[in-house]
Amino acid sequence: MRYDFGSDNTAGMAPAALRGLVEANADYARAYGADDITARAADQIRSRLDADAEIRFVFSGTAANAIALSMLAYPHEAVLAHHAAHVCTDETGAPGFFGQGVGLIGLPGLSGKISARALEAALDEPEVGHRQPPAVLSLTQSTEYGTVYTEEELRHLIEPVKERGYGVHLDGARLANAAAAGFDLTRIARLGVDVLVFGGAKAGGLCTEAIVMFDKSLARRIDNRLKQAGQMASKGRFLAAPLLGLLESHAWEDGAAHANLMARRLAAGIASRTAFTLAHPVEANAVFVRMPATAHAALNAAGWACYRFDDGSVRFVCSWATTEGAVDEVLEAIACL
Repeated sequence: MRYDFGSDNTAGMAPAALRGLVEANADYARAYGADDITARAADQIRSRLDADAEIRFVFSGTAANAIALSMLAYPHEAVLAHHAAHVCTDETGAPGFFGQGVGLIGLPGLSGKISARALEAALDEPEVGHRQPPAVLSLTQSTEYGTVYTEEELRHLIEPVKERGYGVHLDGARLANAAAAGFDLTRIARLGVDVLVFGGAKAGGLCTEAIVMFDKSLARRIDNRLKQAGQMASKGRFLAAPLLGLLESHAWEDGAAHANLMARRLAAGIASRTAFTLAHPVEANAVFVRMPATAHAALNAAGWACYRFDDGSVRFVCSWATTEGAVDEVLEAIACL
């Protein structure tokens, strides 16, 4: 089975990330994230966001999202998110686990973007003592369906939430792809996001994501929280080092731009060379195809890993490592179905 398009998690580490890891292995360094490598990686993130923030590195996006949400909601409260968001579909209740009971309220919206009307309706629901009221809005950029929110779209979602005094979390597992698609990272803090998860794994790093706290009050006793959650690495430099390698070399942006380009190549070929149709706009590094179950099974049987997503379409994901040759090969296989 070829996993070129199975997920951007199936690709290895980008060369710049590997170099960062090897360079971090030299000599001694302070433990538990008090080292120079961790500090430099945090500064690189602050520079891209053009914002002051407290930053910590953790082992996974699931932990980063769940811990971030636990900062913003009490156990008797809930998080508003798109019903296909990773926190709702792929984290095995982690937000509730880390948040000691925090709930999730799934909202509809086309192509992974929360409907502003649906959000307003949820915010206008009367509060009663028998269900968890919303306290946080969770957004994903780029979305689970490979689309990218515009600044204006985000503003229309964030403003009514902030007016009610609620928190805002942004899952940026594929933030590099959104940036490569033209999204201005410096707008995140200015839009009112309280906590951002800055993605490294899908951008070609190891497994690290960064929790970026624009609201510094959320960082009170953050190291105690991370230690309790098993998310404080004794050799913390090795969490930050691959991401530092990506950021200092600009491979974080360059790899995402390449992944987006390969996705556009794949989408164009599907539209022009095959009998199948695209299910969603292709704005980042994912391509969703309307494909019967028999065709999907035949493609898997031919050795190509690709997965049926929540809406029934088949998902192909490009990464920093995707080659033009692989795109052309899979297109040939799809065209023969």
